[in-house]
Amino acid sequence: MEYRNSNTFIRPTWLLALLAMAACGTPNGQLQNEPEPYGPVPTAAQLNWHEMELYCLIHFTPTTFQNKEWGFGDAPANSFNPLHFDPDQIAKAAKSAGFNGLISVAKHHDGFCLWPTKTTDYNISHSPWRNGRGDMVKEFMEATRKYGMQFGVYVSAWDRHDAEYGNEKYAEAYREQLRELYHGYGDLFTSWHDGANGGDGYYGGANEMRRIDRSTYYQWEEKTWSITRDMQPGAVIFSDIGPDTRWVGNEKGIAPETSWATFTPIGPGGGKAAPGHVDDRFLGSGQRDGRHWIPAECDVPLRPGWFYHPEQDHQVKTPDQLFDLYLKSVGRGAALNLGLAPNTEGLLHPADVASLAGFGKKLTETFATNLAADAKFEASNVRNGHTDHFGPNNLLDDDRYSYWATDDGETSPQLVVELGTGKTFDLIRLRENIKLGQRLDSVLVDSWEGGTWTPLARATSIGSSRIIPLEKPITTQRLRLRLFAPVPVALSDFGLFKVAASSYVYDGAERNHVDRADWQLINNGFEGGDPALAIDGRDDTFWLTADTDLPQQVTIDMGHTHTLTGFSYLPRQDGDATGLVSRYTFATSSDGDAWKTIATGEFSNIVANPITQYVAFDGGAKARYFRFTVHATANAAGKRSPVSIAEFNIHND
Repeated sequence: MEYRNSNTFIRPTWLLALLAMAACGTPNGQLQNEPEPYGPVPTAAQLNWHEMELYCLIHFTPTTFQNKEWGFGDAPANSFNPLHFDPDQIAKAAKSAGFNGLISVAKHHDGFCLWPTKTTDYNISHSPWRNGRGDMVKEFMEATRKYGMQFGVYVSAWDRHDAEYGNEKYAEAYREQLRELYHGYGDLFTSWHDGANGGDGYYGGANEMRRIDRSTYYQWEEKTWSITRDMQPGAVIFSDIGPDTRWVGNEKGIAPETSWATFTPIGPGGGKAAPGHVDDRFLGSGQRDGRHWIPAECDVPLRPGWFYHPEQDHQVKTPDQLFDLYLKSVGRGAALNLGLAPNTEGLLHPADVASLAGFGKKLTETFATNLAADAKFEASNVRNGHTDHFGPNNLLDDDRYSYWATDDGETSPQLVVELGTGKTFDLIRLRENIKLGQRLDSVLVDSWEGGTWTPLARATSIGSSRIIPLEKPITTQRLRLRLFAPVPVALSDFGLFKVAASSYVYDGAERNHVDRADWQLINNGFEGGDPALAIDGRDDTFWLTADTDLPQQVTIDMGHTHTLTGFSYLPRQDGDATGLVSRYTFATSSDGDAWKTIATGEFSNIVANPITQYVAFDGGAKARYFRFTVHATANAAGKRSPVSIAEFNIHND
């Protein structure tokens, strides 16, 4: 070692290099002197989930063959026999759209199990499909992995078929169903749990209403979720309340503009939360000071309903609609879970396949080129001056976890982006390194116009991904970001993109309906409101009756005899669930005296997904008069309730 004098130590070159690595990084690439994490941070399983962004949920049970949205649990097992089932067609279509995972609805509320479970005879082995030797969950899993996607399962806790539902014997059987699926189908990326629990059902022939205490019956924390942690540690658990990913609070596929990944689940009245038993005020927005990392999932079906209905073949969401949902879900820090519905043949309809391919094309073409790829940055601060490790050039390396960071105390930095030649774009993408938490409160974006900074866009809750759509494309050479956080920032991505055009066209025909101009109301058991609002051709108006004792009925003279093929009921579309019809009877008459019941049933899931409810008639019915009887409404506590109808149509396809 060398000394110049008693106070000066000259370090060898190798030691200087080692000290530099100790200050800034290590040989394995882990940075030193990183900002301290802020608040809750995601687990490895949650990071994987965030990176996936897009996945699909496949509803396919005997309910498909009944043309229902929720099965009652009474369909015979031998009704399930999709003769041309092709999981490759379904997985390939999902992959073409850019989706990174498939979730098999291994059991829905009807209780039918798509694998040969040992817990109940109501399963695939008692159907004629594959001569009783098939395993549809396994075939979905194999096709999913064939196309390079991750696999998950959904097992409904509510079972409308099982005679034991409501007692501890069923609760333990449900946990055993989870064990079977966790053991036999490889690594899962999610275990998905619905909030719908308890209600009327078949229940082994009892045909009755059964209520359970949603906060205690399944013993989620005490007995159930621990099975997932032990057997599938890489799977995130989804439900209304998490504990890993949460429902966004609607089935529209849309997160609020501000949607924090942090969330504190609480039950109604401040008690213990559980799936289906939660104070839903913050499901969409999350909470800035939430105690847990539980980001939102946005679920929405590709069609109006989660199950296949032939009358919805012309209502498949277009690529443009799907792209808009992408911006309002993934682009707001959530994930998009799109429902796919095979038909009775076991295939996706051609309209579904075409729309998925069109969405994938639009998504790929939009994000193929980052128009900021050659940008130069001028940052107001870089952590410790270490531009290699914490500089803004990390924003362009396609690595979610390399980042621009500021010094402690620098919580309102600015970043000027020099684009060189003018760039035309209409999307701005920002990401944080969420391994260090969700740090940014807000971001303001300005463009340099006419020698001055002009406000262009703003956003809150950046998190894993924030895509800011502009009202129209803008061309500029220079941008400025102004960031605001309670701690040093850790921004990992900056991108500018131009939305690609879509050329998708589907010419499916809509259903015909009877002209309502000649209709006359000849008997109305309801009081209050204006019945004309139910046939005015407008989705934004509705007939709302006064509170009335149910059941009640309305009788209509259509003016002429028609061959009827079905009817449709559109619930009110204002977001209020008051008066939504849940149970009904539809009867017809040729003379107004002798009546024949044509259809009796329920409108399932109508609160969460208030879409047009279509009921088809077997063989059609000739009639001049019809009578619609309402037996029950959704969420009504007793026999008395108002009734609401936005639109009511009789079809004669």
